[in-house]
Amino acid sequence: MAIVDPNVSAIAQAFAARRAQAANAPASLDAGLKIAVFFISWATLAGLSALLGVVLGGAAGAPLGFALGMLPSVMFALWLSSIIRIAAQWERAVILRFGKYHATRGPGLCFVFPIADNVTMVDTRLLTMPIPKQQAITRDNVPVSIDGALFFQVRDPAHAVSTVQDYRSAILQYAQASLRDVAGGMSLDELLSERDQIQERIAQSVESRSTAWGLHVDAIRLLDIDMPEELKKMMSRQASAEREKRATITKAEGDKEAAVNLAAAAKTMAEAPGAMQLRTLQSLDGLGSSTSNTVVLAVPVEVLELAQRLGIKKV
Repeated sequence: MAIVDPNVSAIAQAFAARRAQAANAPASLDAGLKIAVFFISWATLAGLSALLGVVLGGAAGAPLGFALGMLPSVMFALWLSSIIRIAAQWERAVILRFGKYHATRGPGLCFVFPIADNVTMVDTRLLTMPIPKQQAITRDNVPVSIDGALFFQVRDPAHAVSTVQDYRSAILQYAQASLRDVAGGMSLDELLSERDQIQERIAQSVESRSTAWGLHVDAIRLLDIDMPEELKKMMSRQASAEREKRATITKAEGDKEAAVNLAAAAKTMAEAPGAMQLRTLQSLDGLGSSTSNTVVLAVPVEVLELAQRLGIKKV
């Protein structure tokens, strides 16, 4: 059996989170504006250089002025285009000037200085991260595997960038640890029946810590609770026995009620004259008019009633 190093697993999870973050990153909104500013500023400076060459050297000085002004105009155009940044409606630009927090800009157009400022774009939308399967042992010593989904949002971009190295990885690791802790403090029956309470406890635990990071946990949902196959079979047999028990009790209660009703009906028919005869005729009518049914009355009902009355008088 292969043994997986937990450090290697943690590194793999970190790389996977970074790949997911890069895949979900929105396209740059300021690329077109930067290109337009670059060409406009470069054309303007190149034209001014050529015009200066004409003023100083006549018509022959225009190419020389254009060539001399080419490099400075390109450098200035690159610098000017790098100042402009656009933050989307769901983004905030955290600006560090000379390594210190300066401001949070966005959404919309913002200006930064390429040499002095360092900009980090933070997504403030509701973010979703899957919680990988976590192995836990319940309070009654049953091994289970639980996975889920984490929904959170960045409320304070400056704290999220400056407080933790990678807030996505940090909140994911904390959610995994909280999931194992909560699952370990509950029995298997509680784990299966009190899913809403478990989700709320995990969310509260993660929220209490992530608030200092500028994050807000919207919800944590458990997706699957997996158990050993032998335990599943035992639980299935237990459920089947429980259903059989309820069916037996229900049938016994039905038989009891039927017996009580039959006794009450017999008492009523005994007290009412002719009730038994009507019941007999009703039973005969229920047999149907098919030719395959043959009903033979050995003794009429009246004779039976007369014999019953004579017996009572003799007594």
